[in-house]
Amino acid sequence: GDLGYSIKYKKPVADVIGERLPNTIVLGLAALILSTAIAIPAGIISATRRNSIFDYVGTILSFVGISIPAFFFGLMIKIFSFDLKLFPISGMTTVGENYNGLALVKDIAAHMVLPTIVLALLQTATLMRYTRSSMLEVFDQDYIRTARAKGLSERVVTNKHAFKNALIPVITILSMQIPSLFSGAVLTETIFVWPGIGRLSYTAILDRDYPLIMALLLLTTVIILICNLIADLLYALIDPRIRYR
Repeated sequence: GDLGYSIKYKKPVADVIGERLPNTIVLGLAALILSTAIAIPAGIISATRRNSIFDYVGTILSFVGISIPAFFFGLMIKIFSFDLKLFPISGMTTVGENYNGLALVKDIAAHMVLPTIVLALLQTATLMRYTRSSMLEVFDQDYIRTARAKGLSERVVTNKHAFKNALIPVITILSMQIPSLFSGAVLTETIFVWPGIGRLSYTAILDRDYPLIMALLLLTTVIILICNLIADLLYALIDPRIRYR
């Protein structure tokens, strides 16, 4: 467990990562909640209203979101910070202010808005496409036609029968997206000067801080393994046909 000493910070690597990790967890959780809350309902509606205007618009927007890199979305800094002056430009707190309590929470929340939106947009597009595809595949199954033939409402068919069976591909995508959020989105955190793991990775590479780089790679690997394990356990919880002996 001894990760060595940071060449730049002149202290244990574990301490350096420990100072930045909570910031990335807060940002990553906010982006994950936002992207999931948008992508899954949008994917379900797009599948239930196949070939509708909503489906076409959602498809176009999702492909745009998949194609555009993070630094392009970072241009929101200029629009919302310089032009409209709605949100702070960078950092996690306002420089020179000593906020406490609720004022500190509000200040951090204001600084989180833009990086959270950028991270969520990058995740929403992929998750929405997979949710839509998985739902369409389930809608073609015989048991869905049987449920409709029994006179069940479309809401019950979609929410109770189709969505639960469409969750496995969605869980797979989420298990791959979570490590990219919690190990630190390098571009997003660098653009918005967010003091998290992503920006720490960027500065460690520039400074050739090899002990810190190796520790960050180890942390990323552990997060990926844990997320894959959680995904495997959720498979068995959702689908009773899956059993681990």
